[in-house]
Parts: sequence; C-alpha cells; structure tokens
Amino acid sequence: MSARNDVAPETLSVELTEDGVVVEYTDGREVFYHGVPERVEDSVVAAPAKEVHVLVTDPNETEGVLLYVNDLNTHDDILEETGVGRIMLDTGEQEEVFPGVTITDTSMRVEVEADPETARGRVFVFVEDEMGERSYEIVSSE
Repeated sequence: MSARNDVAPETLSVELTEDGVVVEYTDGREVFYHGVPERVEDSVVAAPAKEVHVLVTDPNETEGVLLYVNDLNTHDDILEETGVGRIMLDTGEQEEVFPGVTITDTSMRVEVEADPETARGRVFVFVEDEMGERSYEIVSSE
C-alpha cells in the first residue's frame, strides 16, 4: 500500500436529522452517519483499529468540514474530489486540526479533544469498522 498524505478539507453541506447526520460531498454524493450522536464531555478515545472521522460544523449547523484520521484506505484523489480531508499522525503526535479541536495518536488509539465554544460549532466524531459504527458529539463539561 502506498503512503498517504494529509489532504486539506473543503466546506461541505451538513444536515442534522433525528436519525443521524448527513454530509454531502462536493461531488454531490452523500454519506449518512446513523443514529443520534451520543453526547460526551471534552473528548472521545477510539478503540484500536477503528476508522475515525471528525466533523466540525459552522455555527448555523448547515456546513462543516470532515476529516479522516490516519486513513490508509482512501486515495488522495478521491478525497480531493469529495472535499473530505485527511490527517496522518505518527504515534505520540498531536495536532490542532481546527481551532478548539485537537487530535492525538496515542499508540493504537486516536483521541479527539474539543472545545465546541472555541470551535464555534458542533464537533462530531464517528468511529467505525466493518462491525458497526458509533457517533459522538463532544460537548463542553459543565
């Protein structure tokens, strides 16, 4: 498998429904993340070997940016055509990917920390593999 590169995300249309989250790619196709996201405070730590996608919406919740974390399956040209971004992190590496949103590769796990107030929108984390998917919304601790 060839090396993968970081790819900058583009702004995508977002629709929050009672059944989940719809993201429309720049090529017109859509992805549906099933289920109402579970609200968690401050951060999400994904189990090993899971795909992690991070969506940060605008304050109106109609647009956002979608980022794949350490994705080795999707070719750069497909990401560029769809407007989805990608970040590749080495073990122990941490990066603030958007204001208020930091991703850390902690060996076999990916941690997403967020301050939605600083991000100026809602922060969703989708964790999935061939067995299923989980959706989270990071909220500020009270």
